[in-house]
Amino acid sequence: ADQTRTGRVWSDLPHRVPVLAQAAAMPLLEETTLPQEQPPTLPVVIIGNGPSGICLSYLLSGYKPYLDTATVHPNPILYRKLQEAKHLPITEQVENSFMFTHKLFYTLNSGQQTLLFFQDLEYLSEGLEGRSRNPVAVLFDTLLHPNADFGYEFPSVLKWRTDKYQQIQHLVLGKGTPGGAWHAMEGSMLTVSLGIWMELPGVNYRDLTNGKRRDVTSDRATPEEISSYYKDYVKLKGLHKNFVDNTYVTSVQKLCRGHELEGLQNGQEDQRVVDSGNGRFEDNGKGCENNAGGTLWEVRGYRQVQSDTHVPFSLFAENVVLATGASDSPVRLAVEGEDLPFVFHSISDLCLAVSQEKLDVNSDPVLVVGAGLSAADAVLCACNSNIRVLHVFRKNIDNPDLIFKQLPKTLYPEYHKVYNMMSSQTCTHVASWPSSNRPQAVSIASSVCAKMCPKPQLSAGSIAGGSSISLFPDYTSFPEHCVVSFQSDMKCLLQGDNSLKAFKISMALVLIGTNPNLFFLKDQGQYLGQDPTRPIFCKQNPIDINPYTFECTKEPGLFAMGPLVGDNFVRFLKGGALGIASCLLKRLKKREKLISNGGKNFI
Repeated sequence: ADQTRTGRVWSDLPHRVPVLAQAAAMPLLEETTLPQEQPPTLPVVIIGNGPSGICLSYLLSGYKPYLDTATVHPNPILYRKLQEAKHLPITEQVENSFMFTHKLFYTLNSGQQTLLFFQDLEYLSEGLEGRSRNPVAVLFDTLLHPNADFGYEFPSVLKWRTDKYQQIQHLVLGKGTPGGAWHAMEGSMLTVSLGIWMELPGVNYRDLTNGKRRDVTSDRATPEEISSYYKDYVKLKGLHKNFVDNTYVTSVQKLCRGHELEGLQNGQEDQRVVDSGNGRFEDNGKGCENNAGGTLWEVRGYRQVQSDTHVPFSLFAENVVLATGASDSPVRLAVEGEDLPFVFHSISDLCLAVSQEKLDVNSDPVLVVGAGLSAADAVLCACNSNIRVLHVFRKNIDNPDLIFKQLPKTLYPEYHKVYNMMSSQTCTHVASWPSSNRPQAVSIASSVCAKMCPKPQLSAGSIAGGSSISLFPDYTSFPEHCVVSFQSDMKCLLQGDNSLKAFKISMALVLIGTNPNLFFLKDQGQYLGQDPTRPIFCKQNPIDINPYTFECTKEPGLFAMGPLVGDNFVRFLKGGALGIASCLLKRLKKREKLISNGGKNFI
């Protein structure tokens, strides 16, 4: 840290300092220049220190999953497959069960061995069903939590062993402390998943939370408990030496040899030639390789130290893993007035206003936009504080895609309470207020509706024509409505039922989802999506990956996991760690890149 503050560059560091220690020092560099001597080259750099990055770091640190012979998996077909190579860790079942069962049709050159490794995971995943689109995620989940979707709590069929000779050097870069976005969530709410589903391999969740159970039917956790668990997990498993906190990545570029092509930094051209000591590289290009036979990436950014001090850094990596999650950028309505100071996009703003007593029973209603669980949490927060709510959402109340219809009532009573209010306290079935308290409709001569809604067809007697509407005293829902605009006089304009409605509000919460922020990639990573013409969106347009290695189909050496590939639940994102670790272990083992001295030079 002292070297960082005095502005030393990589060439000033002693050559005897191992590569990850140099990386953790985060030397001071101008963002437009390269050091005189090459920055360290790491096998793997992981961007994101949430549960995805933590789990992958665990698997890259020599922890290996084996079949526990003292247990029996309730799926007899999967159990028989696992028995075929029970002496090997799951991450290295390459040439055993698959070859034995399916015969060998391929010549064992290096490329075809990799294919066999992928096929082996496919073999183990074959026929499994679960709540993830990624087969390896379903596989790893059923090994850790057999038959969890049926309400059972069977023990894991895996046991973990440590092999110090099988570590892969890596660095995990995160904006805050390990745990990612969980540290920023409101601490009093309950997770959707059960607490045991939030745990990571090797450390029982209940062991770190003193076995807390709220009642016999629910074992859900608070975000505060989960964030503490992840932070403690990193320390307990000795992973902290791989983590660099308060780190912001601003650029990821692919360095190539012999081609002057477009870089990956925000789509800008950068034709800088880099001499790695093993050969010459230039930014980006298809078929870009270093002497070891793979791509080479440059990761740039800065580390925030001493509050507002930014210390730039530059690293080289043979592989980069995107584990940034999807909570960076809230989805916006793109309507007039959305940037006004009373319009917010995070439930934490409502919680802050309540805690500071800026809202109370006499305040104008809070407008909540959205029909997901975040919107439901906002409704609960407001109602529990006796604050009136106007709840606007586009879907019909009977729409089968509403998340509430997928949640058991016994486990999620609070969300079903919100759904009941959404169904029974709609603006079409209203209870009259005294005229002195009744919100007055506002005549709007002309307005432009949001893009997602048709233009309103005004009719005689509609709200825009001068009539009024009564609201329930605590909560009123507006199904199949959308926001047209927000006005500077604290009024919002809604459209639905072929009419326009205007209400005075105290604040608005737009909670319609979040998107990942991949600004450090070319075109914000849009070209990596399954549909490259649309932005990356975790549900509709995740990053296109190989389903068994989680490597981006359009960028060899670049991997993605977690919400970026559609796995929004912690119990499934762990499968991405399995797929990536298995792939990297196989590749680096061929090139003898694994630690072979007991890890003495790991840091």
